[in-house]
Amino acid sequence: MTARQGVELRSAASPAPGYGETQPRLVDDRLPVVLVVLDGLGDRPVPELGGRTPAEAAHTPVLDALAARGCSGWHLPFGWGRAPASELAHWAMFGFGDVPFPGRAVLEALGAGVEVPLGVAVCHAALRSSRVEDGRLWITGRCAPDDGSDAAALFDALGRVAAEHGVELHPLGRRGEALLTLPGHDDGSVTDSDPFFEDRHPWLAVQPCTPAAAGSASTLTAFLRAARRTLVGHPVNRRRWGRPPLDVLTTKWSGRRDPLPSFDEVTGVAGAAVTSTGLYRGIAALLGMEARHLAPAPDVGTDLAARLDAARDLIAGGARFVHVHTKATDEAGHTKLPRAKLDVLEAADPGLAGLLDLAEHAVVAVTGDHATPSTGGVLHTGDPTPLVVAGPTVRPDPVTAFGEAPAAAGWYGRITAAELLPLLFGHANRPDFLGHRPTPRRTLALPDDPEPMEL
Repeated sequence: MTARQGVELRSAASPAPGYGETQPRLVDDRLPVVLVVLDGLGDRPVPELGGRTPAEAAHTPVLDALAARGCSGWHLPFGWGRAPASELAHWAMFGFGDVPFPGRAVLEALGAGVEVPLGVAVCHAALRSSRVEDGRLWITGRCAPDDGSDAAALFDALGRVAAEHGVELHPLGRRGEALLTLPGHDDGSVTDSDPFFEDRHPWLAVQPCTPAAAGSASTLTAFLRAARRTLVGHPVNRRRWGRPPLDVLTTKWSGRRDPLPSFDEVTGVAGAAVTSTGLYRGIAALLGMEARHLAPAPDVGTDLAARLDAARDLIAGGARFVHVHTKATDEAGHTKLPRAKLDVLEAADPGLAGLLDLAEHAVVAVTGDHATPSTGGVLHTGDPTPLVVAGPTVRPDPVTAFGEAPAAAGWYGRITAAELLPLLFGHANRPDFLGHRPTPRRTLALPDDPEPMEL
């Protein structure tokens, strides 16, 4: 073959080189990415499941087929032993690990449609029931779904107390929850008064995490004590026959909303989300991601199939990364019934069948954001979560089944949250080309729309 013949053959497959160049122009074969997060997917070996996790024991032919076509590994968001909440895992997964986290209170408020002012300390507040024992106050419950009118009346009373302490309550419209803002305070780094682990810790003192947050902690403490006095004596609580009074306000997830880079600026591509809860609506709103909200359907398989349909629509509309989420797996883990989580995974599996077709034209991934063990006395753990990736550019490894144990033999090995999107964008023919600087901020992918020079 002569040199000219070689050039002609190459030209038939690729655009001709530019003037004076020898390398053919690159074919634009960039692919979209769909990341499916089964919340709290990871688990621990369960004796009643033969020493397997729910994902290992479940019959999941679709996920198994995806594993056989793709490459697997373990997702350990922050390494061994570290147990993240979903919001922190997603913050890191989306490439924002080096950006100060604003606090989940900001995300929950935005997800509920409540605007959050910039530069003001905020926290999430909730009406709770309680009992006093040994001079301490122990949390015993929260607002029930039919407590709405009582919660509204109590928040109305607390609004006046809040005004006396220079703070503001903004109800979120669900189960006695509100955004609490502290105008005049710009440091929201204070501890939670919500004990989370209600059987182990009482209502907690609010403490500053930095010297600058001392004023926020002091104001919040004074308000919460006054709120407690108001709630204990309120007529609504005195007439809650057969139901516990909602007699304490707890706070958590404190922080502050600041200007942030968008998802597009951090990753370099247009991002979108098919959201299932207020938290993910809030993340999408804060990061400027296009969002399609679908309320969870009773059948998790039907629910996931609809979410994948929405993901296709978002890709057709221009999104190049779509986050799909279900909380059903996490909720099943929190029941502490391993077979309930196994049943959810088996019900979810047929709803993911659309991923097999999507993987012909996109890079698709399935994993969890943390482990929610379905046994024992923990909420989340740092146990591994299976990860599978498939797509036209993904080289299949020997793994042919889904679950923690099979994924341990996958070629990816252990992946942290921060490594996930670079991995997926690399498979999508969008790797950030180190040595090239098209944007001031290093992006996770080759940016789709760097700023052009004005003529």
